[in-house]
Amino acid sequence: MYVAVKGGEAAIANAHRLLADRRRGDRSVPALRLDQIVEQLALGVDRVMSEGSLYDRELAALAVTQARGDMIEAIFLVRAYRTTLPRFGYTNPVDTGAMQVERRVSATYKDLPGGQVLGPTFDYTHRLLDPELAAGAEVEMPAQRPAEPEAMPRVSAILAHEGLIEADGEMPLDHVPGDITREPLQFPMARDIRLQALSRGDEGFLLALGYSTQRGYARDHPFVGEIRIGEVELELDVPELPFAVPLGSIRVTECQMVNQFKGSAKAPPQFTRGYGLVFGQSERKAMAMALCDRALRAGELGEDVVAAAQDEEFVISHSDNVQATGFVEHLKLPHYVDFQAELGLVRRMRVEYEARENENKAAEEKREAAE
Repeated sequence: MYVAVKGGEAAIANAHRLLADRRRGDRSVPALRLDQIVEQLALGVDRVMSEGSLYDRELAALAVTQARGDMIEAIFLVRAYRTTLPRFGYTNPVDTGAMQVERRVSATYKDLPGGQVLGPTFDYTHRLLDPELAAGAEVEMPAQRPAEPEAMPRVSAILAHEGLIEADGEMPLDHVPGDITREPLQFPMARDIRLQALSRGDEGFLLALGYSTQRGYARDHPFVGEIRIGEVELELDVPELPFAVPLGSIRVTECQMVNQFKGSAKAPPQFTRGYGLVFGQSERKAMAMALCDRALRAGELGEDVVAAAQDEEFVISHSDNVQATGFVEHLKLPHYVDFQAELGLVRRMRVEYEARENENKAAEEKREAAE
């Protein structure tokens, strides 16, 4: 056993050295700098921050580098680092209505107070590879105009003014929001806890579930009420001070889906909401989150639960890519004892099977001889 352990340690150490070598790649190619990743692979950095539950661009860039671009491994690294950090308190609820907007679009209204702002988006690109990027061509500066301080109320507020959408909901004053990073998940769960889990859930998994709701696997026909991306300010209440202390700002993506609802005995026909909010610029993730949020409200709204996306325990239990990675990748670790037990069982079953087959064959031959 001692020799096997020592041999294993040497193999692992050598594997680490090989991994570091492959990570560095060709020594004649300049090594990546973290500022390059932060500035030029920003959407990947944003995903790592969001699903890693830690807003720090440089740490996310470091994780992407260390993981050789494997996003889930990078998210795992950020989650692990996050557990070492002290907790000082909770910020006040963020007012996304006061966001310094960089992008704001709506699929429900053409003309909005504050206007629509396309911002940086792939929506209208041709999806053709650009050889000029490979050649390192200079990029022209973006068009700019003086900023006009104009209010940008949410689309949901416009619908609410006519009573056409459900109320946004008010938290009781004594309600303490849950924290999935400190408390184990329990089902059924309150919506605030569910939204936390969805916000750091795997983008691909939520995207597939959101897609399924649009293909008939739930009662879901949504409209994008609004997507907005921009900077929001964080504030912290300090007991010794009579005012909230500003801590800085972070970039977030917010999505509000507007969904049909035929009404019930307690509510008239109206639109309902699906909500998504994630770190950085990640509107695909925010949209998928909003689709899943609305689907998971089926029971609350008196709708039949008939699809996977409407099953809270199924969705939340399988949306976390760090847990999923651990469960899937543990299969490649040594299972020698388990397999030997299974191997012995299958061998015994085959012996019993062959014995029964021989008995049946002998009985058949005896019956044919008798005839």
